[in-house]
Amino acid sequence: MSAAMEIDLGGAAIALDGETNAIVDAVLAALRANGGRIVEGAPPHAAADILLVSCPLRPGTKAGDPRSLYADARKAAVAMTERGGRIVFLISAVAGTPMRRHPRFSMENASILAGMRVLAMEFGPKILVNAVGFGMVEGVAIVAGDKAMLSHTPVGRAGSVEEAVAAVLFFCDPLNSYTTGQMLGVDGGWAAGYGRNF
Repeated sequence: MSAAMEIDLGGAAIALDGETNAIVDAVLAALRANGGRIVEGAPPHAAADILLVSCPLRPGTKAGDPRSLYADARKAAVAMTERGGRIVFLISAVAGTPMRRHPRFSMENASILAGMRVLAMEFGPKILVNAVGFGMVEGVAIVAGDKAMLSHTPVGRAGSVEEAVAAVLFFCDPLNSYTTGQMLGVDGGWAAGYGRNF
C-alpha cells in the first residue's frame, strides 16, 4: 500500500463478495491497516459496513452473473439501511468503454455497472454505491486488463496494484460522503484514448 493514502475507518466491518486477486488482497490489507476489520465466515451482507464486490478483472474470464451480483449487493444494502454503509464494485474498465476484442466480457461488465447505478439510486443517501473500473494493472503478473490496452493508454504504462488500491480507498474513506453511482476509471486514460488510431 502506498503511504500517501491514509483513511480512518474506525473499526468498520468489511466484507468481500467474489473472487480474490492481487488487487483484492492489497485492498483488504490496506483497509485493515487503516482501522477496518474484515468480517469472514458470514454471508457478506450480514454485518458489513463496507462491502467489496470483486468481479473477474481479466478479459477471457466470465465476469459473473450480473443478476446474482446485484441480488447479493442489494441484500447487503438492505442490511445496511439503518446504519448506512458503502458498496464498492471492483470491475473492468470495459464496463464503461467496450472492447471489440472482448465483447461478452464488455457486455457482462456493463450490466454490472448498470446494476451498481440502480443500487446507488435506490439506497441513497444512506448507502454510497460506486465502482472502480480497472484497465491494465500489473503486479507480479497481469492482474487486470489486456496488454492490448497499453497501445491506447495515454499514460503509456500499466498501472500498479498500489495505484489500484488508492482508488478503492477513496470510495471507502469516511470523508468521501457525496460520491455515489460513479465508476472511477483506473486505466491510465485508456477509456479517453480508446478511439484513437482506428
